[in-house]
Amino acid sequence: MSSAKIITPEREARIRLVLEYRQKDLTLVLGNIHDPHNVSAIFRSCDAFGVPEVHLYYTDTAFPALGAKSSASARKWVKTIRHREKQNLRDALRAKNMRVLAASCNSAARPVHELDLTGPTAFIMGNEHRGVDAELLDISDSEVYIPMYGMIQSFNVSVAAALLLAEASRQRKAAGAYDRRSYNGEEFAALYLEWTSK
Repeated sequence: MSSAKIITPEREARIRLVLEYRQKDLTLVLGNIHDPHNVSAIFRSCDAFGVPEVHLYYTDTAFPALGAKSSASARKWVKTIRHREKQNLRDALRAKNMRVLAASCNSAARPVHELDLTGPTAFIMGNEHRGVDAELLDISDSEVYIPMYGMIQSFNVSVAAALLLAEASRQRKAAGAYDRRSYNGEEFAALYLEWTSK
């Protein structure tokens, strides 16, 4: 008896379409984010905006246990890469020519809409209480913020991630990035095989 998974033509077409939209040069770094609801929401945003993988940097906080339902939905389609050392994370991002932008409320931060996000981009999202740790600011090219006009000075980290990705998605859509495949033929075939087996 064969153990191969059978998928419908509709499912196959959906997988192909979503892989066509994936932006292999857009990613997030999660730095010691501890709330499982925030992490789950971030994975959902990554899937929604075509982010194929997320880098996990957890040095003083355990990666949270995610609920089975949320983990089985969005996280299933977003690859995770763990880093225990700052240098390894930096090297991984530099190897893909990523411009590294740390989400911040510091005076040095620039408004996100002023930056060109159509090239290889990595957003660093920091801990809920202290923001992006200094060691991760060290590996960033610049700091970025989302303009706000109320009394509260910062967004929830999962909301901030969604807004940053939405701006990147807006710019990339205008530049036609979602109209052309970011993976080469070999990469696409490998991912398609992986996805159809899930």
